[in-house]
Amino acid sequence: MTIQPVRLFGDPVLRTRADEVVNFDHELRVLVADLVDTMRARGGAGIAAPQIGVGLRVFAYDCGGASGHLVNPTFEVVGDEQSVLSEGCLSVPGVRGEIRRGEHVIAHGVDMHGQPVTLDATGILARCVQHETDHLDGVMFMQRMDPDDRKAAMRTIRESDWFGRQSVSAPGGGR
Repeated sequence: MTIQPVRLFGDPVLRTRADEVVNFDHELRVLVADLVDTMRARGGAGIAAPQIGVGLRVFAYDCGGASGHLVNPTFEVVGDEQSVLSEGCLSVPGVRGEIRRGEHVIAHGVDMHGQPVTLDATGILARCVQHETDHLDGVMFMQRMDPDDRKAAMRTIRESDWFGRQSVSAPGGGR
């Protein structure tokens, strides 16, 4: 269990769909522990395996009064209620944007032992599930911004002191 460097925007692992987990072994348990340690050290609400350079469908979360992890997650948005809130990302330090997401989701997956998990999530937890699952699909939150906001975010990224680096080890950034 180690705090891992967080991959930064521009790293190809962040734009690649992660693979399904098929081995529920010691390595997976270490990955989940590393995700939790890294998320907490960086002050994040959630973190997906690609953000620490691992192309597997796993994420950890700690927000909205709940904490845990999901392996091979899927989700459905429940109802039509949506909200637009500011989001950030550990992999894009210093950048925030208004993102529209469903207010209620039901997520399904398994835990690190392969046992089924269902997560009925609303509010910030629902937003986190959607954001982290996007990471597993190779989608960055800026892709969900309206075009003008996305252009401004990309300008901020290009002007940042971290742009062009692969990862960041020191705490900071976050959601």
